Amino acid sequence: MRSTRRTGSLRRSVLTAGLTAAALVLSTLTAGPAQAADPIHDPILEMPTQSRLGLVLEEYASFPQSFPNPAPVDQRLMRTARINTIMELPDGSGRRAVPDLNGNLYLVSDGVPHVYLDVAATFAPQFFSGRGLGQGFGYVAFHPEFGSNGRFYTIHTEQASSTTEVPDYAQANSIFHGVITEWTATDPSADTFAGSRREVLRIGFAGQVHGVQEINFNPTAKRKDSDYGLLYLAVGDGGTGVRNTEPQNLGMVHGKLLRIDPRGTDSANGQYGVPSSNPFVGQAGALGEIYAVGFRDPHRFSWDKATGRMYLGHIGEHAIEAIYEVRAGDNFGWSEREGAFVFDKPASACNKLLPLPANDADFGYTYPVAAYDHNPAPGWNCTSDVGVAVAGGFVYRGKDVPALKGKYVFGDLVDGQILYTEAKQMRRGEDLAPLHKLALFDAAGNPVRMQDLSAPGAPGSPERVDLRFGTDAAGELYILAKANGKIWKVTGTRVFAGGDVGRTKLNKPSGLRDWTPVTPSKWQFNKDEVILAEAGVSRPGPRRPFEYAVVTDGPQWSSVKIEAQVRLDTPVEVSNRDVIIVFGWRSDTEYYYAHLSTDNTIYPHNGIFKVNNADRERIDYQWNGRSRGANPAIVDADWHKVRVVHLPATGEIAVYVDGSKDPLMTAKDSTFGSGRVGFGSFDNVGRLRHLKITGTPA
Repeated sequence: MRSTRRTGSLRRSVLTAGLTAAALVLSTLTAGPAQAADPIHDPILEMPTQSRLGLVLEEYASFPQSFPNPAPVDQRLMRTARINTIMELPDGSGRRAVPDLNGNLYLVSDGVPHVYLDVAATFAPQFFSGRGLGQGFGYVAFHPEFGSNGRFYTIHTEQASSTTEVPDYAQANSIFHGVITEWTATDPSADTFAGSRREVLRIGFAGQVHGVQEINFNPTAKRKDSDYGLLYLAVGDGGTGVRNTEPQNLGMVHGKLLRIDPRGTDSANGQYGVPSSNPFVGQAGALGEIYAVGFRDPHRFSWDKATGRMYLGHIGEHAIEAIYEVRAGDNFGWSEREGAFVFDKPASACNKLLPLPANDADFGYTYPVAAYDHNPAPGWNCTSDVGVAVAGGFVYRGKDVPALKGKYVFGDLVDGQILYTEAKQMRRGEDLAPLHKLALFDAAGNPVRMQDLSAPGAPGSPERVDLRFGTDAAGELYILAKANGKIWKVTGTRVFAGGDVGRTKLNKPSGLRDWTPVTPSKWQFNKDEVILAEAGVSRPGPRRPFEYAVVTDGPQWSSVKIEAQVRLDTPVEVSNRDVIIVFGWRSDTEYYYAHLSTDNTIYPHNGIFKVNNADRERIDYQWNGRSRGANPAIVDADWHKVRVVHLPATGEIAVYVDGSKDPLMTAKDSTFGSGRVGFGSFDNVGRLRHLKITGTPA
């Protein structure tokens, strides 16, 4: 089941619906009449499609090793530098600010960082960053008039047991505090901080995760706008919302997006103001600071500078990584909803998501405009972490990379994949916006993955990128990795496998004289058609396709483009049906092949593979490492256009289906620099026609 068209999902805000706080809490407590429905185990069937577009990344800055305090038990905290974002100071100086969770606020000039403020030392010994992935010095926000008033704001964590300070708002049995501090620099242009500070707000959390994440000002607000100079705070549920209704409780700040006036004084503690335009001001039982409701881990948010719309990346619990468009008074449903699904708290760990009830519109929830799911491996322990988490990003409005204009660029902070969706397709109440996976290139033009860039020098797991995003004043985009403490700037784009393959052509080779099959008796040649009429069988040696034929007419090819139509003759009821396109063939145990299949849920299917005197090895970028590859290539009995491009000089391989401008599959491998072309299958039957080979003879 897929829930991209949501019944009644165009929601009116809680404010305009006129619900009282008590009614809101009551409604969500009774919002689960779908209990008799079957659980949904694969809520979003479509995988992000691979884009032909690739970002060119140029290293911008590198940060020194820092260490969590106390020494961590969780090795995911062992990174080079736990840098969280990059932003440009709003003073015209061109300096960029980078916070490190372990305590330092860096300023970067011309790519060179230096310590501006040691937050950890300022709040020692209470400051701590060694427990929970988001603990420490989490974020910094500069007032839009920092250049003249010198004010900026930080969020850091302190152990409750090590301080006598009392939180302004707290969960029961709080174990750490999230503290918002206002700093005033005596000289805003100085390279190191000197000045004063004061505490603005202190929040107590009962868990070590999902504290206060991003804090920020709306950069699209002008001086006379009501939003100008107001500080937004993304406050998580403390990790407890999975078991309670606190994210829906308007009398608590937890699981909410707050908006405050840091220079006001009418709050309960007198240290900040509550904007009169906030949606719940004056509502009985509700805190006026609340701007939006129903969050688990509201990780990162940003505004589209062209439209003023606010987008927030929300890390899910069981299955859904979501992007929301946020408006005043919205309720995003947690923990009664995860994405556009009922979150069934009483259910077993494996049966958490249910379809929405028929009367879902009555509850006033707002659902994601873009999302992807976890796709755990078969046999996954449902009480464990899959290792998937969204990293919210930005709608690109810069000038240096015109191909990104209007695209919301974000990613997954664990595996480092970088995604985009068109901002104009992120529409509330409509189908989820299609997601596209961006290719990546280093400054020299070599195709890379984020793991290739972030792993060198990284302590802990080299596969965990700890991806973040940032922008400068011009709207140019930066990519960060905690893994090795580096920042890259997006300097341009390239087309994956877009290089010239050559001009030599070979058209429609046919007949046994032009082809050499593994088992000639299983093949038929009918004019332009090459027909595998009888399924192959497993052969001795490495695990590889059972039956194929290679084109022996013409040369071996180095760079090559293969164009043809293929058809699967195995009945559509067979889920593992496949045909393959062979290229780079050197011998029966040395070649590449593109596997075109109906099934994309297991390792051997629907991907790009290499046979190198050993069992076939999957090399495509689309396999998520556990359960899913590219979207199914062929699901019917029709003819389908296929195009394979192989550029041995760079190792780029791209497979296109049905004339799409974007590849279905991509890979990089330089094992075989040349070889022959072929067609076949593992143990199915099918056919090929209209074969055209264009390339450079080896």
